[in-house]
Amino acid sequence: MNDEIPIVDAHHHLWDLDGGPLHYPWLQDAEPHAFFLGDYAMLRRSYLPQDYRHDAAHHRVVKTVHVEAECARSQQVEETRWLTEMNAKHGLPNAIVAHAWFHTSDAEEILARHAEYPLVRGIRSKPVTASAPGDSRPGGPGSMQDLKWLAGYRLLAKFGFSWDLRVPTWHLEEAAAVVRANPDIPVVLNHTGFPWDRSAEGLALWRRGMRALAECVHCTCKLSCLCLRAAPWDYQDNRRVVLETIDLFGAERCMFASNFPVDRVRVSFAQMFDDFKRMTEGFSPSERRLLFHDTAARFYRL
Repeated sequence: MNDEIPIVDAHHHLWDLDGGPLHYPWLQDAEPHAFFLGDYAMLRRSYLPQDYRHDAAHHRVVKTVHVEAECARSQQVEETRWLTEMNAKHGLPNAIVAHAWFHTSDAEEILARHAEYPLVRGIRSKPVTASAPGDSRPGGPGSMQDLKWLAGYRLLAKFGFSWDLRVPTWHLEEAAAVVRANPDIPVVLNHTGFPWDRSAEGLALWRRGMRALAECVHCTCKLSCLCLRAAPWDYQDNRRVVLETIDLFGAERCMFASNFPVDRVRVSFAQMFDDFKRMTEGFSPSERRLLFHDTAARFYRL
């Protein structure tokens, strides 16, 4: 075991596709769904705590955060219940980021039901977004400008929940406006803001959004999901993205995360965290502790 640094894995998933209580349309429906990394056939099997521990065995993972895995939305509270049972039986996950729509009439009811489970720390609710930069139509139902969506979003403060923000790069500046206007809701940006386009133009767009979010002191960033649709895991290319993100947010507002098993389509858990450690060799021990453990432990109250 590579155990010199304790790790809080700030973002992973579990699912039971072999008679489990939940249905995952994107994994179990006959017709494959559009997936941002392309072919995901290897993910269409159960992934349970023992599978996670096998993948993570090379590193010293001490606690984990489970993020909703897109089960059927009628079962969003049932997912929280099942994950609570996984914690009782297997000791992980140690915190849950559940799902609730913000713009629906039952938003407050669903949030209240999640709040009955002590492991729930936050909510991941994906707003309606455009499929490409030029296709954005702000203001539609379920978007970050929808008044019903904004009202539901503000309910997070009532329940003491954080928001796991997941939008494509071309929506980061819009998201920053929402985050800026609600300083009482802690936010963590998922997946390094999705820098899928590594061209100079693509990174310039990503950088503008990342800077806007970094200016919001209550916004943190997950250094995760650096995978690209049509390219293998590239240490040097990913390193520049990671280091620039840490420069923008600071180590005290960045946390490493595996996004397993999803990222396994491009890289092993062992190599990913070996590379994360290599990328940060120039940082002080206290900064590395923040990046691998303390920031996530503070944000998710572990």
